[in-house]
Amino acid sequence: MKKELLMATALVSTLGATSVAQAVTATMSGSMKIGAEFDSPESGVDTQNVIDLSNFSVSLSETTDAGTTISSSFGVIDEGASDIGDDDNSLKLTFTDGSALEILNAGNAASTSAISVPSGAGEMGVAGSTDNRTPMDLDFGAGSTALGVEWHSAADFLADGLKMSASFSTDSGAAKAATARVENSWGVGATYVTSAGDTALTVGAGFSGADVSATTTATTGGKEGFHAGVSAVTGDLTVAVGYADGNSFDARGGNNTLTNMDIEGSVLKAGISYVTGDITLAVGVTSGEGKDSDFGATTTADDSKDSMSGSVTYAVASGVSAVLGYLTEDHQNDGASATTGGSSWYVGATMSF
Repeated sequence: MKKELLMATALVSTLGATSVAQAVTATMSGSMKIGAEFDSPESGVDTQNVIDLSNFSVSLSETTDAGTTISSSFGVIDEGASDIGDDDNSLKLTFTDGSALEILNAGNAASTSAISVPSGAGEMGVAGSTDNRTPMDLDFGAGSTALGVEWHSAADFLADGLKMSASFSTDSGAAKAATARVENSWGVGATYVTSAGDTALTVGAGFSGADVSATTTATTGGKEGFHAGVSAVTGDLTVAVGYADGNSFDARGGNNTLTNMDIEGSVLKAGISYVTGDITLAVGVTSGEGKDSDFGATTTADDSKDSMSGSVTYAVASGVSAVLGYLTEDHQNDGASATTGGSSWYVGATMSF
């Protein structure tokens, strides 16, 4: 018996040593945000909320003898009410020529190429119930399922400064349900980087489409669209603008008394940020328009949302920032002014590693 225990101990020790020696390279990062948000809706009561957000992520990677890098990641997000696991990360293969392939949970290539437009930092938000479903993101027409792949070209693909991506996803084979969902999707995107004097220019564009299924009436538009934008960086100054147009949907059904909704919309975003010493100033505006309707029905009158946000971020110490942010929103629903907009202030701090 003693010999068997000794052998078992030696085996476990050997396997443990081997697993450590052969472990993939792991890097960790995360942040903690804590602050106060003051919400002033156009209708209703002013509220004050403590914002307590933290996240922890681990990136894993290793390179084969042939030079291919295999990588993935996972994370945990604590938003106060619940702990949420980040389970939508892909397995990524990066090849020696700089191209890459993401397998499973790959996303949509149109989203990959969307230009990042500056906006106010902070955790501002205008609370309130509304039937206004106007989109406010440039990639609102891009959708995907977990069973998907996305290919990324190397830099300088076909031309200096050009990089392209393409993606495809398919359905899980599950039966249709009352709640609508994306079944199949495709997407293509590209970014082009060039310079004009001291200014670095990045142009991004993407197209996407998806089949949407439900047991209810067929959709009138599904999920599809395009976006285009440009970002200009001159020293510490960044200016960007982007536009998107397309269709999406609001998934409802089952025990929900409301039906699945088609959404036709467009979004225009513009923003500017400037870094001076330890201070970062940012301002962003978004103007969205949309029409929503039950699946198979005629679209309603125009909805709209217009927002403006701004912030001042001060680097207190390495990895520690103080943030003061402001947001205001104006809404219209079915062509009439709605009292679901309002304003919001945020003051807080972020600690990152």
